[in-house]
Amino acid sequence: MKYSTGLKDGIVVFALKGKIMGGPESAEFHDELKKAVVAGQHKLILDLGEVEWMNSSGLGLLISALTTTRNSGGELKLARATDKITSLLVITKLNSVFETHSTVDAAVASFK
Repeated sequence: MKYSTGLKDGIVVFALKGKIMGGPESAEFHDELKKAVVAGQHKLILDLGEVEWMNSSGLGLLISALTTTRNSGGELKLARATDKITSLLVITKLNSVFETHSTVDAAVASFK
């Protein structure tokens, strides 16, 4: 898994790419997310448009990111989930836990 971080209208966007399967990259990502939250960023978006695949550890990473954000009083939303990832969220019923949007712009607009 690779990721990049950017700002869109003052909202932190983490663009995830590749296969999310846990491991050191996931720990590094979660550390970056924590840093953003500690720095006062309480509106976060995970852009999943380039995620090829995700296992249970990847789902755990999403849940952990959501928990970290909510515990700080913030909100985390998902954007551009592929059909594969959307199906996984539906099967695990996590689609009822995460707010998802078809585009990053739609996710940004939902914060307003």
